[in-house]
Amino acid sequence: MDIMLLLKAVILGLVEGLTEFAPVSSTGHMIIVDDMWLKSEEFLTKYVANTFKVVIQLGSILAVIIIFRQRFIDMLLVGKQKKDKPRLKLTQVIVGLIPAGVLGVLFEDYIDEHLFSIETVLIGLVVGAILMIFADYVSKKNKGIKVETVDQISYKQALTIGFIQCLSLWPGFSRSGSTISGGVILGMSHRAAADFTFIMAVPIMLGASFLSLIKNLEYFSIDMMPFFIVGFISAFIFALISIQFFLKLINKIKLVPFAIYRIILVIVICLVYF
Repeated sequence: MDIMLLLKAVILGLVEGLTEFAPVSSTGHMIIVDDMWLKSEEFLTKYVANTFKVVIQLGSILAVIIIFRQRFIDMLLVGKQKKDKPRLKLTQVIVGLIPAGVLGVLFEDYIDEHLFSIETVLIGLVVGAILMIFADYVSKKNKGIKVETVDQISYKQALTIGFIQCLSLWPGFSRSGSTISGGVILGMSHRAAADFTFIMAVPIMLGASFLSLIKNLEYFSIDMMPFFIVGFISAFIFALISIQFFLKLINKIKLVPFAIYRIILVIVICLVYF
């Protein structure tokens, strides 16, 4: 396989890994890097390109599973959790997934057909940035954080964050941007909101990726496997690095720097695209 093609796989995996779980919108970055620069649909068919994007997303998901592996094990060991302190339960994660899961199934075709454009992504980036700035403002106004760790989240908070996550169905809004903002507005620490966001992302992203792969199995050919494998590994490695870095910093830098970056990203897209 052509070395340049494998290099493009590495670059796309890098973009996916660095941006999928940061509150900056991986969709917006894919538009800049892929649609405006690499143009994967010019050297791949549309369907192979879309399948590849699902594959590299799985690399990012695997990174989250490894980072939170003990947390997932604890949640799956129902009835064996320590009773001397509260622990995040699998049922709380499921409650948080219900709103966006239902809306996603009901409006999947409409979203794919009408909302995946440069213009709609730009709107999502800007409005999402405003929400993030507002969340940090509310956090400063509140007298102390009510929820320091993800283990202190209530079912009501989990459900509310689930409804706020519905905003991320609009491309460019960012799943982590909306859910972390929602958690912070509800009185959670930035780290607690981020932990819950990443944990909640795994089942919903695995489900969506699995369905997409089933639909596109015919596009997995032997000659394209090196391209898929390199992209998967690239996304996994860079997601592993970026997620750990993000979790260490989020309580210190908050959301405003990411909001500012999103606005700069919109300006760049406008200058390049328009």
